[in-house]
Amino acid sequence: MKKIQTINAIGHVICHDITMIIKDEIKDTVFRKGHIVTADDIPKLLSIGKDHLYVWERDEDMLHENEAAGILAGVCKNDHMSLSDVKEGKIEIISDIDGLFQVDVERLECVNELEDMMIATRHTNQFVKSGDKLAGTRIIPLVIEKNKIEVVKRIGGDQPLLRVIPFQRRTAGIVTTGNEVYHKRIEDTFTPVIKDKLKNFNVEVKGHITVPDEKEKIIDAIWKLKDAKVDLILCTGGMSVDPDDMTPGAIRESGANIISYGAPVLPGAMFLLGYFEDETPVMGLPGCVMYAKATIFDLILPRVLANVKVSKKELAKMGHGGLCLNCSVCHYPNCSFGKI
Repeated sequence: MKKIQTINAIGHVICHDITMIIKDEIKDTVFRKGHIVTADDIPKLLSIGKDHLYVWERDEDMLHENEAAGILAGVCKNDHMSLSDVKEGKIEIISDIDGLFQVDVERLECVNELEDMMIATRHTNQFVKSGDKLAGTRIIPLVIEKNKIEVVKRIGGDQPLLRVIPFQRRTAGIVTTGNEVYHKRIEDTFTPVIKDKLKNFNVEVKGHITVPDEKEKIIDAIWKLKDAKVDLILCTGGMSVDPDDMTPGAIRESGANIISYGAPVLPGAMFLLGYFEDETPVMGLPGCVMYAKATIFDLILPRVLANVKVSKKELAKMGHGGLCLNCSVCHYPNCSFGKI
């Protein structure tokens, strides 16, 4: 750094915080370390007695933290995102829409393995709302070599590290199974739970059919909803291995390709996911979805609504982080459940 006259400081980077003090009125930082001096700043600096400043010497091979943070943010930013103003060398990335947030974790780790820079994000595959903070970027020192930032650009390539996928599936059909519900021996308390969860994503329930524990009737109900062209079919109840539980077999015989019957998530082990030839998803929801606040259904639903097809391998990965701790007060989604 070097000492220069303030009137000659335009374009230079201040090396230290500058504080204004007026007795009994104010004590505040008016210029922070890293600030790039502009012509408009000169009168204010002189008015608080700063005739000289310590500044970084400009170097064509170096970037200031604000410039570098902008490049890091640019490597992350995708459609449906906005950037905050740079503050203290940091830029935040904000979602412009409700959707499914995804991170290219492998490339993110490649960037964070480099020296003197960082990108911090939310967990991948999470539901986010418009206005939610997605990530923050900055370099660690005040200035950084340009060649280090060039490495980041190469890692980023032409595909940003982050994306928010808008929800595309907007209608659903529900098949409620069970003799006890069909014959009105008990009240159907499952369907209202599903409707409430779907409402959070602005998904309209366009069909609801209640059937007994008879395979052919379950299959027929699934196809009635399929013919009604709903975007998603949900079957509730009858998902265990009891002799009266016909739902898994009915979904299979309806013609859906079963991705998995069973998931390494608790609650939600007896979950079933399949797709028809036209990519319409069908789920078999175990009873835990009715009474547990967060289950496998909450983890999979945002992906399905964003039209992101879920594979067997992706379900297998969900075992890491797939154990709900049954806290006395549930804080989902602000907890470890479903986080990889």
